[in-house]
Amino acid sequence: MRGKFIVFEGIDGCGKSTQVARLAERLRKEGHQVALTAEPTELPSGKLLRQALSGKLPKSECEMAVLFVTDRIAHNISEGGIRSLLDAGVTVICDRYYYSTLAYQGLSTDYGWVKSMNLSCPEITRPDLCIYLDLLPEESLRRIAAGRESVEIYENLETLTGVRNRFLEVMEDLRAEGEQIAFVDASDSRKEIAERIFEVVCGIF
Repeated sequence: MRGKFIVFEGIDGCGKSTQVARLAERLRKEGHQVALTAEPTELPSGKLLRQALSGKLPKSECEMAVLFVTDRIAHNISEGGIRSLLDAGVTVICDRYYYSTLAYQGLSTDYGWVKSMNLSCPEITRPDLCIYLDLLPEESLRRIAAGRESVEIYENLETLTGVRNRFLEVMEDLRAEGEQIAFVDASDSRKEIAERIFEVVCGIF
């Protein structure tokens, strides 16, 4: 049986990493094989992206959009990538996917172009479920400041506000196209969030 592909999305500081780990632990206790992954990847294409995100390797927004697509394709088709894991019956949980590209680069370039590159590419797998953790930008920045010493190029109030608004538009757009997307309030307690997520995830098995 093919594995399930679950993606977590949201602005920085929304708690994706915490909830990804909690969900993986719970699914494993239920007897599922689970693999965790994230974007940008640890592949050469992902390492290039991380340099760009840190500001060490300046790139235009169009270049960033293409770099993300390139990394996403490699993420899917490389040895041990998303496709091979799903074919082996493993449930794959991914921290960020094309929803982030549509929200971030789709905000500053042509949204239709970014959407087409991602959704029309035959080597980019569509998720079975996307979990969107919604958080206000002010709380996002508070969490980032408390947890890290450095910030990335998109981590400021103006950008995060615009990105959150675009995220909401992206989710509604893709929902209308038939994608299964769950909205979860990321300001609740970690336990409450985890319970809500597990309830939604049970619906795809």
